[in-house]
Amino acid sequence: MDPHLLRTYVTVARLASFSEAARELGYTQSAVSQHIAALEQDLGAPLLTRRPVAPTVAGGRLLEHAGPLLLRLEAARADVVRMAAAPGHELTLATASTALGPRVLAALPASGVTVRVLPRDEVPAAVATGTADLGLLDGLAAPSDPLRLPDVAPLTTYGVGEEPVCVLLPDTHPLAGRTGLRLGDLADARWLDAPDAGLPLAHLRGANGGHGFRCALRYEGTDVRALTALAAAGHGLTLLPSSAAVGVPRTVAVPVVEPRVVHRTELVCSGAGAPRGAAAAVAEALRERS
Repeated sequence: MDPHLLRTYVTVARLASFSEAARELGYTQSAVSQHIAALEQDLGAPLLTRRPVAPTVAGGRLLEHAGPLLLRLEAARADVVRMAAAPGHELTLATASTALGPRVLAALPASGVTVRVLPRDEVPAAVATGTADLGLLDGLAAPSDPLRLPDVAPLTTYGVGEEPVCVLLPDTHPLAGRTGLRLGDLADARWLDAPDAGLPLAHLRGANGGHGFRCALRYEGTDVRALTALAAAGHGLTLLPSSAAVGVPRTVAVPVVEPRVVHRTELVCSGAGAPRGAAAAVAEALRERS
């Protein structure tokens, strides 16, 4: 399949409009229609209904493949450009908000760094496509176990930190006086669902056999302070690395003692080879501190 046609199809399906897709891509509406017709002829199946504009069953299946295919093409281009370019003296670091622990912050140089806090799922793609030189990904894991990385492109990861995890409770909560908590005992509690500011509820369910941890309030953002303020106000519990949970006003951070899990942070690098320039210095400093 011609990737230009595929990119046009994905844009039309996302915007549900031929004219809006033409405006975004810089094509005429006639050219967009020709691209879709050519792709449908190539595949021998209609991909979009026209009124309203929506994927057919075959078109929906193509969309499942299209995102990873286009991302791989962008990653291949970024790899070649990265290898051919001179080592950079500046660094763009893509990171999940809770991956920015004290060890990471101490390893960053005094200047020349741009930190982009992204939703957790977008960090690997940012490194793969070259919009970031390095990435930091985090999650809940058994001690020394690697995180599961999405298969977006050839990437290399290094473990750069593990720390205990704590349940953040309002200081008036009945369990606030405990010295440790079992995660399974809290499966029926009210939780904050903040997948990009705290540890996602899906991670907690995974550690608890795949069930429990209902959402009382969903927070869509990357600001950890906003999340801890919601927890302090009693809107729900949240799980955080100890460095982010300890010392929050009007709350108590109680360590999780069962199951035996940690907050793990990993450095994500392009698979094109070892980092160079400023990226290499930061990567080495993080690995030394781990």
